[in-house]
Amino acid sequence: MEAFLVRWGYLALLGGTVLEGEAVLVAAGAMAHQGLLSLPWVIVAAFAGSLLGDQTWFLLGRRYGTPFLQKRPALLARAGVVQTWLDKYGTLFLMGFRFLYGLRTVTPVLLGATGFPMRRFALLNTLGAALWAIAFGAIGYGLGAGLKAVLSRHGHTHELLLIGAGAAVVAAVAVYLRVRQRERRGTDPIPAQQ
Repeated sequence: MEAFLVRWGYLALLGGTVLEGEAVLVAAGAMAHQGLLSLPWVIVAAFAGSLLGDQTWFLLGRRYGTPFLQKRPALLARAGVVQTWLDKYGTLFLMGFRFLYGLRTVTPVLLGATGFPMRRFALLNTLGAALWAIAFGAIGYGLGAGLKAVLSRHGHTHELLLIGAGAAVVAAVAVYLRVRQRERRGTDPIPAQQ
């Protein structure tokens, strides 16, 4: 990912954050600590990508409505969760949905499909995208600082071991989340969704 970000820079970050992007943003934040990217521009690119992606999903929901969701059972399966969180937390949920795994795409689509006011969504989406970009950019920057401190203490001979361990942890978490997602689909009472 680092090579991809070095080659394509902020454009790669923008594209990655349109699609979901926590990993690419954290990596870009770490690279900003190394001086390969600028943290303020990392945050700006991530903000723009996140905002663009979620506004696009909202407009797709607005344009194509419920049939769009019905053709995507995985998204529709999460619609009940989104509605529950929306009923319980309202505005706070709308500003923070991108922080919740698996709800970033379905939330704007569902809101668009249900006729949620476009201006209100745009305002809350803008605030949420800014908070998300700052938070995950800062997390990446902090991880970059931590990695640098560990490497300087233990020398670069341990660099491959640390990178391998980090990759193993990321892979294990990804597998765990995928298995949980499949288990939920098998027991979800909501009929055929995304």
